[in-house]
Amino acid sequence: MDVPDDLLTAAVEITRAASGLAAQRFLEGVPVSKKADDTDVTPADVEVEELIRSLIAARFPDDGVTGEELADTPGTTGRRWVIDPIDGTSAFALRIPMFNVLLAVEDAEGSAVSVISYPMSQDLIYAGRGRGCWHQVNDGPPERITVSDAGHPRGAWVEMVNPATWSEELLVALHREVLLLPSMTGMRDVACGRADALIIAGMPMDYEDIAPIPLIVTEAGGRVSDLAGHDALTGNGTVLASNGHIHDALLELIRDVPSGRDYQSLIQARRQLPGPARK
Repeated sequence: MDVPDDLLTAAVEITRAASGLAAQRFLEGVPVSKKADDTDVTPADVEVEELIRSLIAARFPDDGVTGEELADTPGTTGRRWVIDPIDGTSAFALRIPMFNVLLAVEDAEGSAVSVISYPMSQDLIYAGRGRGCWHQVNDGPPERITVSDAGHPRGAWVEMVNPATWSEELLVALHREVLLLPSMTGMRDVACGRADALIIAGMPMDYEDIAPIPLIVTEAGGRVSDLAGHDALTGNGTVLASNGHIHDALLELIRDVPSGRDYQSLIQARRQLPGPARK
């Protein structure tokens, strides 16, 4: 069943408001601290999630909400909102404008709405089940976007997320066949055909990081799985998002190849280097 107009419109408006706040806090600069799992968090992460939750509650008070920073809010409608208030907190804290606001809505049929915003360029991509995938800049008219038509992995443009945590084997296997590129604007590049595929590997992703991806890419005509070919939302924390045409070939290329390495030991070694305090 296609999603109702009011739900899709609300998700886009809520994400846009959250993006405005995230951009403001980015320009101001915020302190960073560590969570229990040793990942970065800033006051802006919490503030943006609080804003999103308040806007959801005002429009859909009986819906459930789960987010990266705050406790789950149970719902009674069978619908759940999934929030990553600032995806890319480490970059955000370092004043590198490579972060997103992620929002997904799920119902009894699965993914219903997904929105990924790019606060510093003031644009976003969004998709509704059965409604296609769209790109919008500021308040301009939305433009429907589709994946590329590349039909062979040889020379395909494949973007990398977290390559510092990838295994050597994964890098070499792909390097022999495709053109590996740093992730520029991530899923937007795949959804609009600027890149043929994107791989997230090494450091495992949380559910909030992955939740918007499948609907965005599939509504643009592509395909999403983990690197083992399983459902990304219930998989191993890796992601392969592609135009669909080269998906099976890429899976075959990396079959039985380890995706990550012991990056934590390297991080600890760096922290023990002499000189200024290492983060």
